Amino acid sequence: MNASNSCLPQASALTKFMIWMTMLLTLAILSACGGGAGTADNNLPVVNLECDPNDSSTFSECGTVLVALTDADGDFVDYSVDVLSLTLETANGRIVETLPQKTRINFTDYIDLTELVAIASIPPATYVSGTISIDYSDSEVFVEDGDASKAAVVTDLDGNALTQTELKIRLSNRDQLTVVRGRSALLQLDFDLEASHTVDIVPTPATAASEQFIVAEVSPVDEKDIRVRGPLANVNQDEMSYTVAVRPFHDRVGDFGRMKVFVTDDTEFEVNEGIFLGVEGLRALSAAGPGTPTIAAGRLTTGDRKFTANIVLAGSSVPGIDRDAVRGNVIARDGNFLTVRGATIISTDRRAHFHDDVLVEVGPNTKVFKDGHRVDDLSIDAISIGQRVTIRGNNMQSASDALSPQILFDATEGAVRMHVTHLLGMVNTVMPGQADITLHGIDRRRVQIFDFTGTGVSADMDADPDNYELATGVLPLASFAAGKPIVARGFPAAFGMAAPDFFGRTVIDYSDVRSALGVAWGSTGTVAPFTRMDIDGLALDNMNQDIDQRHYIRQGPILIDLTELDSNTSIVPRMNDRSLYYIKSADSLRQYSDFGDFVTDLTLSLDGATTARSMHARGHYDSETNTLTAYKIGVYLLEP
Repeated sequence: MNASNSCLPQASALTKFMIWMTMLLTLAILSACGGGAGTADNNLPVVNLECDPNDSSTFSECGTVLVALTDADGDFVDYSVDVLSLTLETANGRIVETLPQKTRINFTDYIDLTELVAIASIPPATYVSGTISIDYSDSEVFVEDGDASKAAVVTDLDGNALTQTELKIRLSNRDQLTVVRGRSALLQLDFDLEASHTVDIVPTPATAASEQFIVAEVSPVDEKDIRVRGPLANVNQDEMSYTVAVRPFHDRVGDFGRMKVFVTDDTEFEVNEGIFLGVEGLRALSAAGPGTPTIAAGRLTTGDRKFTANIVLAGSSVPGIDRDAVRGNVIARDGNFLTVRGATIISTDRRAHFHDDVLVEVGPNTKVFKDGHRVDDLSIDAISIGQRVTIRGNNMQSASDALSPQILFDATEGAVRMHVTHLLGMVNTVMPGQADITLHGIDRRRVQIFDFTGTGVSADMDADPDNYELATGVLPLASFAAGKPIVARGFPAAFGMAAPDFFGRTVIDYSDVRSALGVAWGSTGTVAPFTRMDIDGLALDNMNQDIDQRHYIRQGPILIDLTELDSNTSIVPRMNDRSLYYIKSADSLRQYSDFGDFVTDLTLSLDGATTARSMHARGHYDSETNTLTAYKIGVYLLEP
């Protein structure tokens, strides 16, 4: 017997008892926390979590993961499904559940922001993959069909309607999810609708063949505002914060974890239809009391996972609480009647649902609020064509006739909140403080659906989409020139007060911001999608005979046909910031943060038997060199 082993028999009874108790306590903690990073029995495939925030003996040993969800731009105007579960898995096969219950999600809500879905207390470990379960049996999916919306059925690639599906998610080998005791980690899921579906609008209903790309990121390459919803738990004025019980989307029950929301002196509050700033907003929240519904939008810092809100709605100001609500864009106005297109109706007594057009009546008693406008001096005259709105009032339609072509919504004693609205267009002329543009779309809806009658101080001054006058104030316009794409964020001029037609808060040269490439090679794919694959980038074979119906670069309002370009398109990795690359097969998704690792896998995979089914990429496109500098690239492979 060696020296180290000979010590134990000589120990006192008290020492042996203390050792035995320490071992027992360790096992109890690991059991309560769900296992840990490989220390528990690997033969148990599923962990029963007991990381209870109310039980300090176990909760202090666990870590926290903030689960968020976002989406990329696409052709859908509504994509509502039920998410049944979201599990995470360690390298040794331990599985934990992060969603306490199923939740209804409309993915199209999350193109410009990210929703915090849950805050889960889970065992410390390194998580490398996961599974998301989606139920389509009661889905609500609509696509854009010309100037209207059309119901669609989501199918697999063989044309079979999807019912319930499980999608495997896998984290990058260099960016896995590390959860440690007492700290918060972030997991963001990006369900790229455009990359994930091939839409056919010819049949009725339309079909959306799914090849779903769900990308999981711990350091998101797209930084967006985050939205946090849930009933108020408590207020801490000294800390300039409040805490909510997270309930994502429009869920009215359940507890998806606790989140602390920090505010600043500039944070805008609307509490029970009253306007407040900073600490005054916290006082109003405190007066409203625990259980008050809240919605906050703001930023999450990457280092300490601290969420700071720039706008907070609470109490009756939250849509669907005391009154029904409708959200969409005003496409026409006749006196006090507004036509709202692409509307989501948020009811007090049923779940949120989509309706293409809603007719809303407003009146002198309708309260009007505006994002960033911190006083309550607005009237209904401020609401003009194109404006994105959330309107609170009374839905005059019963559930039994909700499919009728026109819903009447009474907001004469209600409230309207005007949101920042997005324009897409092409520059005509630039002058100091103004750019005249050819307007192509408003909030991703075709400009042809908007009726600008009545927007001008006289009929001949009504807004003209062929020469839409965009006031830019002191915003820099030096980089803009005739024929260049442009994006503006701001608000249309008050109804009957044009021109100018729109007041921009930000103006962006779209060619310097974001473009999307999409290409498909038919149901059987192609063995040679690229003429070159190396560490410097990919050269797409634009003339490949297998190219199917998808072959474009979308640059703002411009759609470029890849097959009509004079040269093959180069796709090169972004070098100065985070990037993500992934390869999807029928049952897996391999993610990489290093382009070299991605190219190595892609080169080995395209071995002559495996074919490429589709590809998509997002980044900055230079039309002069026909080069896309990409921060995201995804390839779908059909493996034999």
